[in-house]
Order: sequence, then structure tokens, then C-alpha cells
Amino acid sequence: MAGTPALTLYGRAYCHLCEDMKVALEALRRDFSFTLHEVDVDADAALEARFGELVPVLMPGTPADSSSNATPLCHYFLDEAATRVWLAAHGAARTDR
Repeated sequence: MAGTPALTLYGRAYCHLCEDMKVALEALRRDFSFTLHEVDVDADAALEARFGELVPVLMPGTPADSSSNATPLCHYFLDEAATRVWLAAHGAARTDR
């Protein structure tokens, strides 16, 4: 059995868009089971340089999976359609509804 799919939200503690994306992701839990990792880009100079003002950024996988050339699912605002497609493709659909 495959593990629970993971998403990583790169953001900042004081970012209202980051909080908005987190809230929007939580709403997806009605339909999907996934692990959400949150990473504060200001805690790591390399991440701060990589993402700059692009946050929030939603990446597929865990922080360890995210390479510098990985393709984000979305940034600034949740692309719900793209995120749903990714979650469904990675076996995250809930069957306990």
C-alpha cells in the first residue's frame, strides 16, 4: 500500500496569502487524505533566495523531495483544480465518505 501523498507549503509567518492558501488546502481534506508540510522560507537563506517574494508556493511531495527545478503546483493562490488533479493522481481520494 502506498503512503499518504504529501504537499509542501513554502511561506512566511507574517504572510496573509500563505495563511489563505493553508485554509484553502484544509478545505480539500473533505475529499482527499494528504500530509501538509509547512516550511518558513525565512528560516533558511537558500529557500529565501529561491522563493523571494513568490510565496506562498505549493509543491508536490515533502520538503526533502523538492529540488530547485521541481515544478510548483501553484503560488500566491491555491489552484484548486491542479491540486485536486495531483491529489487524485497520487491516490489521495478519500473512500471513507
